[in-house]
Amino acid sequence: MRIHFVTEGTLNEFWDASRAPACDVLVFGFSGLGEVNYARELSGTTSKLEDAAILSREAACTVVAGCYTDSCGIRRKSAAVADRGRILGVSDMLGAIDSSDFKSGGALKVYETAAGKIGILIAEDLYFPEIAQMLSLCDADIIVSLFEEIGDFVPQLMLRADAFVSGVPIAMCAAGMAQVASVTGEIALLSPKKECDYTVAPAREYHVVSGRRRGFARRMPADF
Repeated sequence: MRIHFVTEGTLNEFWDASRAPACDVLVFGFSGLGEVNYARELSGTTSKLEDAAILSREAACTVVAGCYTDSCGIRRKSAAVADRGRILGVSDMLGAIDSSDFKSGGALKVYETAAGKIGILIAEDLYFPEIAQMLSLCDADIIVSLFEEIGDFVPQLMLRADAFVSGVPIAMCAAGMAQVASVTGEIALLSPKKECDYTVAPAREYHVVSGRRRGFARRMPADF
């Protein structure tokens, strides 16, 4: 699965300045679509989601583009997924930490695309390994993580940890930075370029894990 990262600029700026890249998945950070107001999209005042669908058709690939969605005044960090001319859906960040201008959302899912099964991690959802594990249980071939600016070591640490515990390669597109973590917990790509490519080979390794824990009490019926 060949991924083309665009870490700076909007989706339309990329399309106006570039020829279609030869890739399976085209990933933009949060600057890709910027602010998306659902009411304006529905009324036809703006057409940002349609632009993502058109780009996916013209480039013959899957497009994943970060955005800030506004639904009746409620703002969320989100990602739109388009494949071969169709919008497959919009996923939201699940976990809003402490006080934030952005609210938690929903639509945790693995998208069936022509490139494979793609799970989406949005912003601070990276800090919750259980979300990556749920995407793994839903049979994701790869997880795409969209992040804003990387200010310290924590995002890369969690990127590596999530890939290791979930057993799924994770590709991150952040502001000015692209990274890929392998299932071994190692960084396979680290690039500060505005655009770069990386080919990810989906890895599937299963283990039988046994354990002992308290709970799940069973009561036998007194009579039959």
